[in-house]
Amino acid sequence: MATSPYFAAARRRRPAGPGLVRAAVQVIASLAIVAGITFIGYRVIRVNATTAGFAYLVAILAVASSWGLVESLAASLAAVLCFNFFFLPPLLTLTVADPQNWAALLAFLATSVIASQLSARAKQRTREALRRQQDMERLYALSRSILLAHTEEDVAHGIARQIAQVFGFSAAALYDRSTGAIHHTGPEDVPEIDDRLHEAALKGTLFRDADAETVVTAIRLGGEPIGALALRGELPSDTVLQALANLAAIGLEKARAQEAANRADAARESQDLKSTLLDALAHEFKTPLTSMKAATSALLSGVVAEPRARQDLIAVVNEEIDQLNRLVTEAVHVARIEAGDIQLDRARQPLPPILAASLHTLESTIEGREVKVDLEPDLPEVNVDGDLTVLALRQLLDNALRYSPRGSPITLRAARREQHVVIRVSDHGPGVPLSELSRIFDKFYRGSNARGTYGTGMGLAIAREIAHAQGGEIWLEKTSSEGSEFCFSLPIGAEGGAP
Repeated sequence: MATSPYFAAARRRRPAGPGLVRAAVQVIASLAIVAGITFIGYRVIRVNATTAGFAYLVAILAVASSWGLVESLAASLAAVLCFNFFFLPPLLTLTVADPQNWAALLAFLATSVIASQLSARAKQRTREALRRQQDMERLYALSRSILLAHTEEDVAHGIARQIAQVFGFSAAALYDRSTGAIHHTGPEDVPEIDDRLHEAALKGTLFRDADAETVVTAIRLGGEPIGALALRGELPSDTVLQALANLAAIGLEKARAQEAANRADAARESQDLKSTLLDALAHEFKTPLTSMKAATSALLSGVVAEPRARQDLIAVVNEEIDQLNRLVTEAVHVARIEAGDIQLDRARQPLPPILAASLHTLESTIEGREVKVDLEPDLPEVNVDGDLTVLALRQLLDNALRYSPRGSPITLRAARREQHVVIRVSDHGPGVPLSELSRIFDKFYRGSNARGTYGTGMGLAIAREIAHAQGGEIWLEKTSSEGSEFCFSLPIGAEGGAP
């Protein structure tokens, strides 16, 4: 492919000197090895032609496995000449008197060349296998960083930066078609690539310039280009390039899902609030589906071969299935709460299994976090709807986990107070601003501390409606810059059965 004028001004002049010098040194070293074997075999030990031939052959194989084909071919030609000159009669001439020695000489030359080629080919295959393994490890690390990223940095810029860092590209640029912004990152600056990025995003084309070590490819989602990715440095294979584009598409779609959910903040005072909420919920459904699609595609493609990496991808699918199940359950209950139709299936039951079920629903979120559970001895049974109570407690726990530092513990306590059991959920987050205390239980309300996190603003509202429907209460016991404590009360079961 001809070099594009877009890259003519920025083409890097790769220094050829060091590579040529290294190759020349290796060729000279190969010739020196042959010369050393010749000197020892002819002057020091005085070996016969058979021994000398085997010594040359071993040296050629060693050169081929250590350096490469060019060095081993040079050693083969030098060995043939020395073998003929010093060990085949008449000695010290390049003529061969015995026709049988001609056959031996040609056989030695053919064996040396073939052995050199086979050894060099095996070395090349080893290098390719190592590179594929390295690419797989890099793709796995990049996929984890993109799927698990929770940062206030611009997502498109963060994806470009992570790709450049993980794969060691000297420059990377990502064009997000939805915003029209181009994000450059890396030690080098390639502003002249912008036109190619626009072209790739519009037409879905692929551009590769081997001389400039630059490639531009479209980022597709559902078959439609949603952006473009440009890379400069050691060019990846087509498979790796496609995987990078797919991961970039997943990261952008995930960011859009979070942005759609956060748009409920700006619309909460408007008449369009409910439609915005539905849009956010739709995108929240799409996010786990996208992650599951990426994980299953990687498993089916065979790119991920290591058992540990495959297990991690299966775990991602399992976690996202749990997330989808939670979203469906919450959506159903939100619809019922909005319609004023909370159907209770109350029964007397012990509290510990309810708390355990609530913690289990947040298992992936809790991973790595310390959750302290402190229950008063001999707690009485509570008269509640178990599924709805699990949902309400999950909202409180998720709220505490989301708005507190990852290294800080969450405390869950329960004790009897008159005819209720009071559950307290404490965190070490930034607390609730005083100006927002009156609104934290409002439907669709998300506080100022919610920036950078996803959600619909329905969690505390759902918990409040469930508490009231069961004859309980929910309230904020205390809050400060060192953390908050929410309380949730449940009625104790009456003797002789539920009322």
